Amino acid sequence: MGEDLILRNQLFVGDCRNVMALLRENPLYRFDVIFADPPYNLSGNGLQWKNKKDGGDWYMVNERWDQFGEESYAEFTYQWILQAYRLLKPTGSMFICCTYHNIGDVMTALHEVGAKCLNLITWQKSNPVPNMTRRTLTHSCEYIAWFAHGKGWTYNYDLMKQEPDANGKQLRDLWKFPVCQGAERIKGPDRRAAHPTQKPLALVRRALRATTRPGSSALDPFMGSGTTAAAAHELGLRWIGIEREEKYVQIIRDRLESRGADFNVSPKPTLLDLSAEEDGQQDRWTPRSRPQARRRSFYSAPKPLG
Repeated sequence: MGEDLILRNQLFVGDCRNVMALLRENPLYRFDVIFADPPYNLSGNGLQWKNKKDGGDWYMVNERWDQFGEESYAEFTYQWILQAYRLLKPTGSMFICCTYHNIGDVMTALHEVGAKCLNLITWQKSNPVPNMTRRTLTHSCEYIAWFAHGKGWTYNYDLMKQEPDANGKQLRDLWKFPVCQGAERIKGPDRRAAHPTQKPLALVRRALRATTRPGSSALDPFMGSGTTAAAAHELGLRWIGIEREEKYVQIIRDRLESRGADFNVSPKPTLLDLSAEEDGQQDRWTPRSRPQARRRSFYSAPKPLG
């Protein structure tokens, strides 16, 4: 009864690292699945393609929340993954979206916290944006790292065989979904995409369906446009979402209210002093002691030409 009372559908406003650290103080905040679409650290060049013939104008992500230095991004990735991993049930799963630009930091952090790698899912976009420079291959894929806390994770094998592209056989790690366009794409007052990295509902729904039971709980540390909450609502899951940007909080409100979802929005919690913990403390999640250079992974790749 207590768990049902605490784990109601709820959106927390604030930095996910702080919110998750506070949630960890209550042992009832433990989740069966975590789906995260973190910043990719790709903003800054302001690329855009107007009057594109298919799908309308295109603007590359160019947001303040998506800009980090190389070392600060690696540390940010480790910090939030560590906090999320601590909230995962022993039988839980974690899905993290990434591209070849940040997959090194994501995979390195997951291994460092002790997570078990199950699959590296390739999301093949059926409608990728053409390459503007004509000097490289079209970037038509993103990745979803699927990790578990340990043994005994949930995987609905027979249910996934029923997925349309499985054709009654084992579902593979290549998932083909279109980039959000048309009616699914949430638009702002300027008719541009309200959130630059909105993920397809069908993709998120598949990940949740694959790894949950009726009544399971889901956490999204970067709620963005609210896709994880929308998928959880469809599947009858309990969910907790975290979003720092006020403009996206309103988008989430509007999207979920239009679906008749029952949820609460909690204001920003008291910020933690990230520099106050002493070196050597077991729960330390400020910059780690080993040199930054040793944390760089061979997975890392340079940013694209355009």
